[in-house]
Order: sequence, then C-alpha cells, then structure tokens
Amino acid sequence: MAANEDPKAVAELLWGLRKAPSRGPRPAFDVTQIADAAVKVADAEGLEAVSMQRVAAELGFTKMALYRYVNDKAELIAVMIEAAVGAAPDLSGIAGWRAKLEEYARELSAAWRHHPWLPSITAGDRVMGPRETAWPESALSALADTPLTERERLDAIMLVSNHIRATHAAAIPGTQTWTSGEAAPIMRDLLLLNADRFPLLATTHATPSATTTQEFGLHAILDGLEHAITQRTPKG
Repeated sequence: MAANEDPKAVAELLWGLRKAPSRGPRPAFDVTQIADAAVKVADAEGLEAVSMQRVAAELGFTKMALYRYVNDKAELIAVMIEAAVGAAPDLSGIAGWRAKLEEYARELSAAWRHHPWLPSITAGDRVMGPRETAWPESALSALADTPLTERERLDAIMLVSNHIRATHAAAIPGTQTWTSGEAAPIMRDLLLLNADRFPLLATTHATPSATTTQEFGLHAILDGLEHAITQRTPKG
C-alpha cells in the first residue's frame, strides 16, 4: 500500500462507488482516459516519469484540474493498474486444472512483459479494482474441482503468481546479473575467469538450458500441486 493511500477512497474510485460532484463545470475527461494517459507515460519512460503534473499535461489541462478526478498520486497509480492489467483470461474452454494454470501463467507473464512496471507495483497490501480482481478469480476456477481446500487453492494461485513476479524481477539490473540484462556478458566472463572460486556457477552458466527459469519453476510448482491433488483423490 502506498504511504498516503486511503484504502476506502481507492475502493470507492475503483469500484464506482464515488459520487460525482453535483456542482462545477462539466467534466472534460473521465478516469479511464486519465489512466490510459498515465499508462502510456509509464510504458514509454518508466513509472518514475508518472506524476500528477505530467499526466495533466498529457491531457492538456492543469494539475489542479486533475484533482477533480483523482485525489492524489496513490489514486492515480490505482487506476493505472486497473487499466493496465487487461481482461482476465477465460480458462473455461481448457481441459484440466494444470493446463488452465499454465495458460493463466502465460497470460499473466505476457501482461507484465507489456507493462514492465506492473510486477513491482502490484505487490503488497492494497485495494484492487474489479478488473484486477478477476485475475485470481479466473485462476481459482482452474482448481475448483480439485480436493484442495479453498485456502489451499488461493495459496496455490499465490505461488504461481509470485513465481511469475519473481522471474520477471530477476531480469531487473542488480539482481542475479549472471542470468540476463546488460551485465550478463560481463558476469559470464568474470565467472569463467574465476571458475576456481565459483565452479558451480561457472559450469552452470556455460551450459545451455532447454527451458527458461520461469518455465522450470512453474513446472516444479505444478508438479507439487499435482502430487498433493493426486494424494487426496479417492482411488477407484
């Protein structure tokens, strides 16, 4: 949750519970247009470029005018997330819980690749809008017919989602620099030059992988879920 975020106010904004002002000039824009403008800035220049003043300028009005729609930057970020997440995946036409979760993971990963700032900003305790809430609802539907408890199903979804988040974060400069990014070639050379000190990393780096880190981890998580589900499924 952002430092100055008012959870109740954010909920009213995202879920359409906020009353429109009864007086004043007719609104020239709506919250959706504001969110789309902010998302465009974040996609092009990064989240740090997003501010109330910048978004107002993108829409051609003053920063003070923007406060008629969103109370502060915390609310601006909230509507940005709701706009950027996109529609939740429809898993109803896919057979089997595992295939459904694999598709959910693929679509979540694609959404975060399209908006690289989303993984970090959607972590933590905060109010989600109906569009974003539809994502875990869709994922939970994949496990509806399994013998896992309701809480375990939610925990399973969190495992999958957090894995996708973690493997996106691994590409951020400064974390696991031997795997990807601009520092990867430098780290590769350093590891090879210092193979006597770091023999396992040097060998691993020199060996090509048939799968990505994200794929390997997802398969491992789903294998564990499959074992738990199989153990609880009545025989015969």
